[in-house]
Amino acid sequence: MDQPVKSGSGGPPGARVPGRAWLMLALATVGFAVNFWAWALLSPLAPRFKDDLGLSSFEQSLLVAVPVVVGSLGRIPVGALTDRYGGRLMFPLVSGATVVPVLYLGLAGHASFAALLVGGFFLGIGGTAFAVGVPFVNAWFPPERRGLAIGVFGAGMGGTAISALTTVRLVDATTMPAPFLITAGVLVAYAVVAALLLRDAPGRTVPAEPLVRRLAATVRLPVTWQASALYAVAFGGYVAFSVYLPTYLRTGYGLTQADAANRMAGFVLLAVAMRPVGGWLSDRLGPVRVLAGSLAVVVAGAVVQAFTPPLAPLGTVAFLSMAAALGAGSGATFALVALLTPAGRVGSVTGVVGAAGGLGGFLPPLVMGTLYGRYETYAAGLALLAVVAAAALVYTLTGVRAAVEGAGRPPAGPQRDHRAAGTTA
Repeated sequence: MDQPVKSGSGGPPGARVPGRAWLMLALATVGFAVNFWAWALLSPLAPRFKDDLGLSSFEQSLLVAVPVVVGSLGRIPVGALTDRYGGRLMFPLVSGATVVPVLYLGLAGHASFAALLVGGFFLGIGGTAFAVGVPFVNAWFPPERRGLAIGVFGAGMGGTAISALTTVRLVDATTMPAPFLITAGVLVAYAVVAALLLRDAPGRTVPAEPLVRRLAATVRLPVTWQASALYAVAFGGYVAFSVYLPTYLRTGYGLTQADAANRMAGFVLLAVAMRPVGGWLSDRLGPVRVLAGSLAVVVAGAVVQAFTPPLAPLGTVAFLSMAAALGAGSGATFALVALLTPAGRVGSVTGVVGAAGGLGGFLPPLVMGTLYGRYETYAAGLALLAVVAAAALVYTLTGVRAAVEGAGRPPAGPQRDHRAAGTTA
């Protein structure tokens, strides 16, 4: 059984975080954003591919969903490998590997649906960067600052906004390969910088057990499944909207491709901004309260949008409210992981939870595309989101609250008892 261990930053609660920790956080956040930028390259172009290649609604949904599911499942082994080898090795490795599918898609892989699926499959590598950054950042910060630190790192998911804002414009202004070549260049630059500057936290816990045994122990931890269920809704909802919102707005409201991409970018940016806020609030109020409030807002927003109100102002308010809530809820979920996970298992737990979040974003686009193809309305899909978010809200207020209290952590915030200095439960 894992025992509480000292955090990589060391020192008692309230100790000053060293400047190097903030530098490592900044480098990790940039790496997360760059890899997510690459991971999201196909989504803004999906309507164009649908028109050019004559894709059905389901094929279009599958195209944007494949990188999501591969990147999600890939987080499980990548998170476990990060526990063992550290972010100093894994960040450059993941970034360098992502260059290959990006170049393939830009130079040759956009000419057919089959080629796009192959490229999209390997593009999923970029999505695994999340499972590298969380344990890397977690080891640099003391327990009472991890909610904020991991929330700031999570803001790197704004890389999807970079893709949304630039990809279509670059293709319109130049040629199809342009955004892919630029992204590949940025990935190479980051891989070099990371290899030169990244350092793992002093005293980082390095597990000695084999990978399979560590993963088996990880799935036996209650926090793994509690956080996975919540992240599948919070981050899964964010991913689903970030990849499917351009299609939804173009089909449901008749917006142009560029306008739909810009509005998707606004959704993403608000969710990104709220993720560190969710972590910060969790450090002070406890993740249970933040999660409950976030999920309640998602329920209300999904119910309103199920009736397809006018986009201005009610539809816009509903979507932006959900964006803020999904971002804050994602940050709160990993504040929960940092609170309850033994230090030597953070990467493994992050991998499983991150996979659940990505898979939570894989299914909704397929469901939305299928339901629209059959009924020519998105109302049923949004109603399903409301039901799922309501179920997650009930679970947060019952099972998750009981787990936090049972671990000796008051639901109003992390325990400040100095006898637990530098530990995680």
